[in-house]
Amino acid sequence: MWDPAVYHRFAGERARPFFELLARVRADEPQYVVDAGCGPGELTAELARRWPDAEVHGFDSSPAMIGKAAAHAADRLTFEVADLREWRPSRPVDVLVSNAVLHWLPDHRDLLPAWVAALAPGGWLAIGVPGNFDEPSHTTVRALCRSPRWRDRLADLGEYRSVGTPAEYLHLLAGLGCRVDAWETTYIHLLPGEDAVLGWISGTVLRPILERLGEGPEREAFLAECRTALDAAYPRGPHGTPFPFRRVFVVAQAGPHDV
Repeated sequence: MWDPAVYHRFAGERARPFFELLARVRADEPQYVVDAGCGPGELTAELARRWPDAEVHGFDSSPAMIGKAAAHAADRLTFEVADLREWRPSRPVDVLVSNAVLHWLPDHRDLLPAWVAALAPGGWLAIGVPGNFDEPSHTTVRALCRSPRWRDRLADLGEYRSVGTPAEYLHLLAGLGCRVDAWETTYIHLLPGEDAVLGWISGTVLRPILERLGEGPEREAFLAECRTALDAAYPRGPHGTPFPFRRVFVVAQAGPHDV
């Protein structure tokens, strides 16, 4: 789904929630750490730096992302192409991190019982997901996909991806026997340049749409409609374009016994 080149343009903004999520994981000496949906691997490498004695493994469904991540591979740091729904660990996991990936799966809540069961006793699960699906950056794209001009080609790509509230994830994981810390943060990113929000979403939300449209006049026409709507929703100021971005965070610690 992701375009590694475009994703890297906003690497700093995208990394900040990862570190704020990780700050609440209080694992002392984990032996096995997994990054589910690791993307291009830079942040997975940060896990290896934080826990220098741990074996760290990252996986992602995108071969392009794993191709980038391979540059970070080392003796204790490995990567593979794997699907979130199908992945199963070969051993109990001490820390399982998933940053900015579960929102791609409408049924991601169904994964959480298996992920908690994969934790070692006292192991940690840390999840961060974007919560901007009701903001113009996303509603604009959904509306265009369902509009008369585009619905025959794109209506299925304009479906709403549901992300829960912090309280919802808290109740779900507490019901699985975990101690849970859940919260949300709205960042105000100041994006540089013209068409800033369009640039932000072109490496993520727009990626499957642009792949389907391919190169040519249809792609340019769709981008032009997006540009007009987003420029109106997010006016550029003298220092850049202020872009509110909500994130939902959950850190859960498994009980002393398997659940």
